[in-house]
Amino acid sequence: MNNHPLIYRAWQFWRSLWPSPPAPEELAAARSILTDSQMKLFIQLQASEQNHSLRVLREIQHQGETNPDLLVAALLHDVGKIRYPLRLWERVFIVLGKKLFPGRVEAWGQDKPQGWARPFVVAAQHPLWGGDLALEADTAPQVVQLIRRHQDKLPPTTANQHEEYLLSVLQNADNLH
Repeated sequence: MNNHPLIYRAWQFWRSLWPSPPAPEELAAARSILTDSQMKLFIQLQASEQNHSLRVLREIQHQGETNPDLLVAALLHDVGKIRYPLRLWERVFIVLGKKLFPGRVEAWGQDKPQGWARPFVVAAQHPLWGGDLALEADTAPQVVQLIRRHQDKLPPTTANQHEEYLLSVLQNADNLH
């Protein structure tokens, strides 16, 4: 996809107007990676989010990555959104808010998921919610951490280089798709 942010966002919007469920072979690929309890979480995602997660997975695999924790995190990184599913207009609201009011969006995301702030709260807090849901589904601790941190800014150096590497791969693939 084109690297220009406006073109990408227009393409993303167009694609989400009529999201189709993933093809059976794509769901089979997810089932081959996820446990039954994790798959139950995955299928609760909206079709557009399932497709997004599958694109993130394919991107990571295309890069030659095979770490099982990373592959599970690719599929479940947005699973926290099942708590408060977002409508298309709310997704647009988030993108516009981040562009027009970048400093305020972070504060709005710390509110309760209700009223006009709801989309910003979901955008900000779904990584933590997703980590909790993954933990309840008996997911490995490293996967839970990758899900919880998938939107964190990475520090230049860290004590856990391996986790930071996996996180950077996940974030790069997520940002591409």
